Amino acid sequence: MMRQVQRGPVPPGQRSHGRPGPAAPAYGGGVPQQPTYVDGQGHDGYDDGYDSGYNTGQVYGGGPEGPRGGGPRPAPNWRRRIKWTAITLATVLIVTSVATYFWADSKLHRDVDLSKVIDRPEAGAGTNYLIVGSDSRKGMTAEDKKKLHTGSAQGQRTDSMMILHVGDNGDTLVSLPRDSDVVIPSYKGSTSGKVYPNQGRHTKLNAAYAEDGPTLLVRTVEYNTGLHIDHYVEIGFAGFAKIVDAVGGVDITIDKGFKDKYSGADFKAGKQTLNGEEALAFVRTRHAFAASDLQRTKNQQKFLSALAHQVATPSTVLNPFKFYPTMSAGLDTLTVDKDMSLWDLASMFWAMKGVSGGGGTSMNMPVSGSTGGNLVWDKAKVKTLVDELKNDQKVTVSGN
Repeated sequence: MMRQVQRGPVPPGQRSHGRPGPAAPAYGGGVPQQPTYVDGQGHDGYDDGYDSGYNTGQVYGGGPEGPRGGGPRPAPNWRRRIKWTAITLATVLIVTSVATYFWADSKLHRDVDLSKVIDRPEAGAGTNYLIVGSDSRKGMTAEDKKKLHTGSAQGQRTDSMMILHVGDNGDTLVSLPRDSDVVIPSYKGSTSGKVYPNQGRHTKLNAAYAEDGPTLLVRTVEYNTGLHIDHYVEIGFAGFAKIVDAVGGVDITIDKGFKDKYSGADFKAGKQTLNGEEALAFVRTRHAFAASDLQRTKNQQKFLSALAHQVATPSTVLNPFKFYPTMSAGLDTLTVDKDMSLWDLASMFWAMKGVSGGGGTSMNMPVSGSTGGNLVWDKAKVKTLVDELKNDQKVTVSGN
């Protein structure tokens, strides 16, 4: 420690701190005067007019109230801290939301051009989605096909078709049986661009998709119902199973057990959680039921509603380790029309969730009979249903 050297002469008989005492020998005649060290810093508690700065902290730029002075600290400004914490969290939330939006938007496959659909009916109130589950095996390995019991049929067909109407007077989900008897109208080829005339040809509804894909299916639905389709959404076998697995399975109650060797279904009655493989078997089964196509569409509606409810639970939405894989699995396998936005997709999803929660109507297209194995629609009921959907009115018609 640096010694403190007293400046100036000290009067005889007085010690360096100003109190009487024996005089020190003079310089040159003995040992020089040495400063006293009572407190280890060159002074013994009395003020001699000299401040080394060690006591006050001034050597380091502090003072009695400074960070090294040992004085009281000011109370923290909690209002300011809370404000900046809120601003930081809001900024992180906004940045994350924007990044998620652009990430999700880039994953949508906008491959269907509805501008190629000719002679379309006028659009009505509300929004109509044609939701299609196809038997596409795209991207599936031989092991996947075996595991999911999809077979290896060539081409592509529709296993399920639904019209979802989103409006101000309740949302309506109408299943279109794949065996519905329809007329193939005149249409413009999706690849050739050639117009094929209407020859009055009757066939099953799912044959339209097999003949010329999504645009002919939309054209056929619009022609036979008179209802304008605003958006098209399609998902294949593999994508459906991946979504179910990503969300951790879907809880559903099966009223009556059934088996089907073709789809791989083997279910007991009661509440259970279905994984992707089981869910696909559940929605595809038709051979286990007497009214095969109608019962299958009911199962499809039931399961899709349960899936929408499961995805929208807080345990999925608020868990990034579950939400992003689920979202990614869905977006990777969806095919939509070129004008479909994420907002449209979200609106469709929430409407399906609302229908499952009792906030809308779920039904099959009204059927009056059959011909040649094809289900014939009840023309009077279908006209009433379509008029109510066009005008966005509450649906009064019941289906099969």
